[in-house]
Amino acid sequence: MRPSAHSRYWRTFAYASCLLLLGCGNTHTAPAPGPSAATSRVPSDARPLHPRDGGAALRIPGLGPATQAQIGPETQQALVVTGESGANTATAALYTREHAAGWHRTAGPWRARNAVRGWTGAHRVGDLRTPIGVFRIGDAGGLLPNPGTRLPYDQDEEFDEPGVGYYGESLAGSFDHVVAIDYNRRSGFSPLDKVRPLGLEKGGGVWIHVDHGGPTKGCIALPRPQLSQLLRQLDPRRRPVIVMGPATELRR
Repeated sequence: MRPSAHSRYWRTFAYASCLLLLGCGNTHTAPAPGPSAATSRVPSDARPLHPRDGGAALRIPGLGPATQAQIGPETQQALVVTGESGANTATAALYTREHAAGWHRTAGPWRARNAVRGWTGAHRVGDLRTPIGVFRIGDAGGLLPNPGTRLPYDQDEEFDEPGVGYYGESLAGSFDHVVAIDYNRRSGFSPLDKVRPLGLEKGGGVWIHVDHGGPTKGCIALPRPQLSQLLRQLDPRRRPVIVMGPATELRR
């Protein structure tokens, strides 16, 4: 299926052969000026949990008050991906917040992979580390048709990736389905969009994609069945975010 005119409008430039250069996607255009150049990090407008809030259900397990406070009050879904500080393997689980019962796990835990050199709180282009933080996840796409997600989905042949990974494994199929992580990108656009609001030096193209059997350049990878399940469960009305980083950082 060819991409629609609307999906082509989303992106500035797209080069399929370069998708992995900066994280999982490349950057070819200057940052957009004005309001659209604002950072894509989820606003830290949620107040820290008050002691009287009590039960563990009011805080996602493994998250400390500072990390939890970065999840806005409008967010009701959070994918938590965490592991050891220097490791490139991790665990992922999806949590949902119900007003009466608080947060509870609705999927996972799943095995996951992150960047070959682990994590960083100051991501730079080419550092081969996955950014630490809380980021919106609201746009999806892939080489294959929509597997049933309610997120905006851009099917495009430019998600094809014929290269090899760090273990010599084939990357074919890695981008059959992806979810864009709003690190240094514009929300509301295809994952293929190349505008980098924080500047080219900050990298970009950080996605959740299909596990190819080895570490990534900056992305999060999940096994194909689990990624398909995640796509079907994510609900844009619940303002989903990803919370990712080493366990020691997320406990703060």
